[in-house]
Amino acid sequence: DFIVTEEMIKHFIKKVHKRSTFANPRILICVPTGSTPVERKAIQDSALAAGARRVQLIEEPIAAAVGAGLPINEATGSMVIDIGGGTTEIAVMSLGGVVYSESLRVAGDAMDNALKNYMREEYNLMIGDSTSEKIKKDIGTAVPTNNNTYAVKGRDLRSGTPKEVNISEEDTSEALNPILKEIVSAIKKALENTPPELSADLVDMGLTMTGGGSLLKNIDKRFSKETGLPVNIADDPLSCVAIGTGKALENPEIFSTVLSEY
Repeated sequence: DFIVTEEMIKHFIKKVHKRSTFANPRILICVPTGSTPVERKAIQDSALAAGARRVQLIEEPIAAAVGAGLPINEATGSMVIDIGGGTTEIAVMSLGGVVYSESLRVAGDAMDNALKNYMREEYNLMIGDSTSEKIKKDIGTAVPTNNNTYAVKGRDLRSGTPKEVNISEEDTSEALNPILKEIVSAIKKALENTPPELSADLVDMGLTMTGGGSLLKNIDKRFSKETGLPVNIADDPLSCVAIGTGKALENPEIFSTVLSEY
């Protein structure tokens, strides 16, 4: 959405530069690896129209890897799985470049929708977006580990009246399974397309997870079991992409190979 993006960037520029009308900063924007040249050009045009002096783009998994402190400029292989709101980015990096990348249009929002659909089909209960997100955060899990129940309030589809049901971790695991399966198959595909020398590095280093989706309970255990590799969650997964973008903006000479302009 060109107009909304432009207004949002203008708002951030004003916020940082305390309403100075002469602020025309350098801007670095994060983009999903799967975005097309047309989409990237639109993002860049929005930022220029908002008053940027120069606009560069960095791919999301690279920013996530930098923010998580991975040695992407070294000759070793690093793999990052960034589960955001709208997209899941999977990338294998080495020597400052992306060796293989995959962008899936399933991530946190798809998990929320899966929980909403599950509640409708299994319990005839209609719930809203904020309720499904709360379920995901409070009791959502990739691998059920206990029998605790959780009360969910919503609207009964048959009678139209408010109703409360109790769900377990087993329920959320079942609801989220199709989404997690899709992410796992994309991870396996990435591993199959990784050169053998870099695969050897991944056995030692493991996979690094970033993004809000990596906060889902036991998601690291599930991915580790499915891939046979160690899985680590970054220290501050929610902020990794922002921190990495900031580092790349502060050190353009170090990260010049991963910054692009359209």
